[in-house]
Amino acid sequence: MGLFANAFTWWNGASWGTSLFSRRHGREVGRDPAGNVYFEDRKGGDRRWVIYSGANDSSRVPPEWNAWLRGTVRELPDKAMPPRRAFQKAPEPNLTGTDRAYRPSGAIERGGVRAGATGDYSAWTPE
Repeated sequence: MGLFANAFTWWNGASWGTSLFSRRHGREVGRDPAGNVYFEDRKGGDRRWVIYSGANDSSRVPPEWNAWLRGTVRELPDKAMPPRRAFQKAPEPNLTGTDRAYRPSGAIERGGVRAGATGDYSAWTPE
């Protein structure tokens, strides 16, 4: 798309207008390990938002920042949330449409074959 793609497309990341609005009307409060930048309203309101680094995919927001964005926790995640426990997995983005997406055993992509009919089905016929 070229140099001006960011000016007109929002699905590839934040457009120029969103970035300018965020810098002018928002206060940056933090960043997560994925590079997403989090803002809140400068006027002290409860409005909060995120500028994604890369594609706009909400599954790329870690759970602790998601809780902050939705107002579940008032303080920033590093103060409000307990440290991650050893048994907890790292958050994973939505894998739908990728090679790593879940496919059940009968899926064509896995080379599986569905189990045959068992004969326990009888078709309904009107009286």
